[in-house]
Amino acid sequence: MTVQPAAPLPALILQSECAEDAPLVDALIDRAFGPGRFTKVSERVREFATFAPELSICAWQAGRLLGCARQWHVRVGDRPAMFLGPFAVEQGERSAGFGARLIARACQAARAAGETHVLLVGDAAYFARVGFVRVMAGQVVLPGPVDPRRVLVRTLAPDAEDLAGPVQAA
Repeated sequence: MTVQPAAPLPALILQSECAEDAPLVDALIDRAFGPGRFTKVSERVREFATFAPELSICAWQAGRLLGCARQWHVRVGDRPAMFLGPFAVEQGERSAGFGARLIARACQAARAAGETHVLLVGDAAYFARVGFVRVMAGQVVLPGPVDPRRVLVRTLAPDAEDLAGPVQAA
């Protein structure tokens, strides 16, 4: 009996979110986080932030949405910044490395657009592998209670000053 090699998987396509992607992205985020996400501080930020679909990245494979990383324009104190999230990957694809690729591509898009910082609320151990570090407690003020160990930033420009102050509308 001859065993045929498995066919290679179709290439993962990472591209900016389009308006027609929104229903699929929203459904993925609903599956990943459920209704509890609406109580989180990140949702408070998204209530006043400006969505940046051109800097938000979708991961597609064979016409199927596997993940998304949305970004939003904000200000931290007097400095512009990007706020990343929600970020979601389909349940069955979470150990394939798609998440790190999505985050890296979103940061590349932000850097190419001239942005100097990407801010998020998330797990430091996970996001450290894509260049995020903890913000000093109290340095960045979010619109609601948050564990300060989960406030993370990735600086995109070598000469960029640290972010400091309240997160507010861009």
